Amino acid sequence: MGPATRLHVLASTAALLAACASRSSVRFTTLDDASDEGADAVADGASDAPSELAPEVVTASDVVPVERDVATDMAIAPDAACTAAAVSATLERLPVDIIWVVDNSASMAPAIDQVIVGLNGFAALVGTRGLDYRVVLLSIRNVTRRITVAGAARYAMCIPQPLAGDAMCGNGERFFHASVDIRSTQPLEQLLGTLGQTRGYTAVDPRGGEAWRPFLRPEATKSIVVVTDDQSRLSPDDFDRFAGGTNPNSGSFSLPPGLLDPSWMGLFDRYTFSAIYGWGSATDPGARCTYPDATQPPSAGAAYTTLVARTNGVRARICDGAAAWGPFFESIATAVVRASRVSCDLAIPPPPAGQVLDPQRINVSIAGSATTTRLGNVRGRAVCGTTGGWYYDNEAAPTRVYLCPASCERAQAELQMGAASVQVQFGCQTIPG
Repeated sequence: MGPATRLHVLASTAALLAACASRSSVRFTTLDDASDEGADAVADGASDAPSELAPEVVTASDVVPVERDVATDMAIAPDAACTAAAVSATLERLPVDIIWVVDNSASMAPAIDQVIVGLNGFAALVGTRGLDYRVVLLSIRNVTRRITVAGAARYAMCIPQPLAGDAMCGNGERFFHASVDIRSTQPLEQLLGTLGQTRGYTAVDPRGGEAWRPFLRPEATKSIVVVTDDQSRLSPDDFDRFAGGTNPNSGSFSLPPGLLDPSWMGLFDRYTFSAIYGWGSATDPGARCTYPDATQPPSAGAAYTTLVARTNGVRARICDGAAAWGPFFESIATAVVRASRVSCDLAIPPPPAGQVLDPQRINVSIAGSATTTRLGNVRGRAVCGTTGGWYYDNEAAPTRVYLCPASCERAQAELQMGAASVQVQFGCQTIPG
């Protein structure tokens, strides 16, 4: 996977004692999901049956494990005095892929200069947040900035080292520059087209470029950043949900399905869209910003406003010039961290001294900053249900623990609130889900 952030919130082994001989009732509660809201963005019961138990919530000061009502649960035998010890499993952030799409129109020269100067610093900033990152850049690659393409003035890019692999704008370990002549109203089309290498968007086509999808990692969260002063002629809905086929804006070209189509196998699920463009009002999507010389960009870029709001991204005004870029890079880095996901595939840590790895005597909890959520064990992902839980990679000889989707989301929410770890408890009979 490459370097990853390893969160060791609970660094030491904690002995957790509980007497299980007496009976007491246990209250089960469904947890509310946590949510985030970024700047300039609009973010898009318990059961009595043992097989339907929702996660149990206890405060951090409560003793773990608690006594259980054996008349209804039978998780622990009524005459068993159970002593458990717990250690923290490693909770990792998944990698992130960041895709920059930069308009090559001649009017974009000042903004392109800022990207060239600042992209290395941006990548380093993301790295300091502890993320395993890759950067993809879609824009004309050329060591000469001002060039002519088919009789039209264009402004090219050459990203310097260390992000680039060499002094001639080459690709690096964490960087892939697909040379694409990004047209002012076509960034979204060209991102889709070159991603899918569809008709009109291959390396030999004027609007195309080399294949960059192989550089993306299936498990990585995706962040898209567009830099332009114009509007997109492809709608946000088509960008997300286009069925695939002839480009709705040009019969000469074809596009693959939109990013959220099932055919991408979740590659862009939960992607974040950010942009620096011509918007001028927080309340009027059609209002353009104004440059210091009193001119205005061609469009307010309402399509980008929709995508930023829909995905909880961030944005900046292109009219603000050099002053906008430092905060914009910082905001994108923060948005990338916020959107990054945790891996819910965890190696079972070695048991503490004196304990053995008995698959029938392991329990799993999510420890947050204020609460600990004890999870029930289920027999595989297919039976996870809405209340969550956990399961083994191999029931007979387990080496890994997988959190059910609902419990994985809980761990994600706790991480976003500042702290999260997964406790693996050894010694007490496994509590079923």
